[in-house]
Amino acid sequence: MLSGRRLDLLDPSPLDVEIEDIAHGLARVARWNGQTSGDWAYSVAEHSLLVEALAAELKLERRWRLGALLHDAPEYVIGDLITPFKAVVGSDYKALENRLQAAVHIRFGLPGELPAGVAAKIKRADRQAAYLEATQLAGFAETEAKRLFTPGRSVPQLRLSPISPEEAKQRFLARFGELWEG
Repeated sequence: MLSGRRLDLLDPSPLDVEIEDIAHGLARVARWNGQTSGDWAYSVAEHSLLVEALAAELKLERRWRLGALLHDAPEYVIGDLITPFKAVVGSDYKALENRLQAAVHIRFGLPGELPAGVAAKIKRADRQAAYLEATQLAGFAETEAKRLFTPGRSVPQLRLSPISPEEAKQRFLARFGELWEG
């Protein structure tokens, strides 16, 4: 990592997780494999900020909104695989992702595995974010996006506009600083 940390992907230690590495990596990982409109690729850091904002709309407590912000944190080292490809890769990939997620959570004062109700709200916010991204940036028709991402009845109408990796990194770090009680 740029911080100088070495992260063992098979046995990640929370002590080797740094928020600057996460923000830097996520700001440079493109959602939708880069197949989005705009001057910049829409990054996982931007997606994470959107999911956290939508989780706030769902009345998720501040502590758990940190979990929403970090919900895709493992992608700072393993990238953002599209859902159909994750299914093909299988359970080994999911196990790796879960180990990384637990290390991130523990590093920042969250339980390794979030409570089921919290995880469900974050997943709902994630589906809403995917719907907004699909319809505004990735060329999906509303009917197709609703079928694929099942965002629920009411999705806040937020306007998305991709930003530079550096701006995404700085916004991610700023929001992290507001949410983390460390």
